[in-house]
Amino acid sequence: MSISTKLNDVAIESVAGLAAKITEAPDVADTTWSARVAWKGGFRSEATIREFAPVASDEPAALGGTDTGPNPVEQLLGALGNCLAVGYAANATVAGIELRDLNIDLDGDLDLHTFLGLRDGNAGYDTIRVQVHIDSDATAEQLADLHEKVISTSPVGHTLGRTVPVAIDLV
Repeated sequence: MSISTKLNDVAIESVAGLAAKITEAPDVADTTWSARVAWKGGFRSEATIREFAPVASDEPAALGGTDTGPNPVEQLLGALGNCLAVGYAANATVAGIELRDLNIDLDGDLDLHTFLGLRDGNAGYDTIRVQVHIDSDATAEQLADLHEKVISTSPVGHTLGRTVPVAIDLV
């Protein structure tokens, strides 16, 4: 079956070409991604990624910020949702499933005690909940298969779901 590049607005030939290249030369799959964050005063900062406009970050006023942008833990939820959206678009296209609409709702529970230095413990999310809403003519079985494929291959989902060594050096 030939997949049109117009299905779900995905240039699937590019993805297939990369997969073929990695099959031929497995080292091509070893990639490094980076970001640079600059503090802008108070709780404001900006992340610069590749050549894109900086992404603002701030804390809500209730946490001492000026609320000029989403805070880092909100951005983490956004990163997971964006990664899942890419996975649904790519895998639906490969499977020949047309997506009319896709929305992903994410929320998480975070206790501020550790962040504020009030006690030891986990400063991060205790739980993240994700609800995926897909509008498509695909069958329930096709959507379940798509869902399993996406969650089993999500780089951000995998990163959040396991212990990842993080080295933070002061230079």
